[in-house]
Amino acid sequence: MKSSTHLPLNPKYQVTRSGFTLMETVIAILVLAVLLTGFLTVFTPAAQGIRRSISTQQADRLKATLERDMATLRNNESTTAIPTGFDKAFTWIKEGNVATKAIFVYQYRGDKGVAPRADGTLLPMKNITGKPGVDYVIQTAARRVNDTLLKDDLEAIVGSLFYVIPTQLVMVNNELVLGTPGVIKNPDASIAATSTAYTDAVITFSAAFHMVPSVSANYLAGSKFKQKFDYAAAANSKVKPVFVRNLAVRR
Repeated sequence: MKSSTHLPLNPKYQVTRSGFTLMETVIAILVLAVLLTGFLTVFTPAAQGIRRSISTQQADRLKATLERDMATLRNNESTTAIPTGFDKAFTWIKEGNVATKAIFVYQYRGDKGVAPRADGTLLPMKNITGKPGVDYVIQTAARRVNDTLLKDDLEAIVGSLFYVIPTQLVMVNNELVLGTPGVIKNPDASIAATSTAYTDAVITFSAAFHMVPSVSANYLAGSKFKQKFDYAAAANSKVKPVFVRNLAVRR
């Protein structure tokens, strides 16, 4: 029986495997980091610009919806406290900086195949059936968070949901400037606690539109939304809205 032979442990008999040194790995990571930084620098502002441009295209429609709905009494909205559309608008502007009275503006799919709701608006089509324009149409609406119909509409939302923070524009040194959120003043600078106490025929105000990150009814009723809303509604807030429009409501 022949005895087996083994090669001696000599470097010239060892198999050499190629690989990266620690220095090469570090250099590769640094190069990748530089490339990613450049990518984010270029494309993040571009993405934000696209988002702003989309919002700008919607802005006029959403602004018109807010201006119309907040000053129009729907079929079931007239009460002793709010007998006219102007009273409704006054209330929305005055209370619009409070999370529990937040104003939302949005688009949803309205079902043309069923009778409208009691307030005259189309029922939301939660699951798409049929053809657009024939079986359903895109509706715009402005509702407050305590509106029971808002929850139904959320399930048929098209696009983004916005909450709006209104602030009266007041005249100071012959110039319109932002007043105090939650406060409406007469031309003589006295505070109007009610719509009947307001002495002018027109309320001019600024409406700041903020995008809501979730269309869940639970989110809108929760503490996270309230915290986000309160931070945006605070005086001298640093939160930038998606867009701002100046509006006016008339008696």
